[in-house]
Amino acid sequence: MADQAQFAELAMPYMSALYSAALRMTRNPTDAEDLVQETYLRAYRGFPGFKEGTNLKAWLYKILTNTYINSYRAKKRRPEQVELDDVEDFYLYKRIGGLEAVEADKGPEMEVLDSIPDETVKKALEDLPEQFRMAVLLADVEGFSYKEIAEIMDVPIGTVMSRLHRGRKQLQKRLWDLAEERGLVPSGSSSGG
Repeated sequence: MADQAQFAELAMPYMSALYSAALRMTRNPTDAEDLVQETYLRAYRGFPGFKEGTNLKAWLYKILTNTYINSYRAKKRRPEQVELDDVEDFYLYKRIGGLEAVEADKGPEMEVLDSIPDETVKKALEDLPEQFRMAVLLADVEGFSYKEIAEIMDVPIGTVMSRLHRGRKQLQKRLWDLAEERGLVPSGSSSGG
């Protein structure tokens, strides 16, 4: 059983990462701040039930995700006020489908993806249906395992794998279409899958 006095010491180092995730979820800095504040409030209240030795980061992300799903998705979205300044941690386009291992041996697809601006990648990711976007964000941006994502999203691992596969495929297709539109690849080329 965790002591609430330890809460700030243990949980505060995750605030920046949680804010970045909240900003990607809400697409609005004010809503992201509110979401993080609500997450920390709920986490503080629930901290006595937190089991020491378990993954605090995953526990906080589960609260963040559930709070977002329960509170913010139901709200009618405000007009877009996207200010995603945390580009440095947004290298999803290098990681689509877990391709980071291929970095040393770049194929034509990776070179095309590398030439697509980060803002375009963010927009393509934001355009994914919510369930796919959340899975891709948690896996490819936040680095959670399938098991952790299943716990955070409260779905079976098979559902996580399916959502990730479908989300990555939709993202890949959208980015490939954008590359074709911009003349980065010849129109009608195969996107490799």
